[in-house]
Amino acid sequence: MGIGDKAKNKADELAGQAKEKAGDALDNDEMRNEGQADQAKANAKQAGEKLKDAGDDLKDRVTDDN
Repeated sequence: MGIGDKAKNKADELAGQAKEKAGDALDNDEMRNEGQADQAKANAKQAGEKLKDAGDDLKDRVTDDN
């Protein structure tokens, strides 16, 4: 995936943080929990991106060595 996907995942994480903080400020547990869930989802996507990048790097190294 490209840089656009990575930027969107980071934006989703930041939106989740904002939603969580708003939930804290408003004493709204549902909003706070949604923010935490949004962050977890974005972090999982980012971890997948890193894993994919590592796989691509390994593939490139193996291909270059042959």
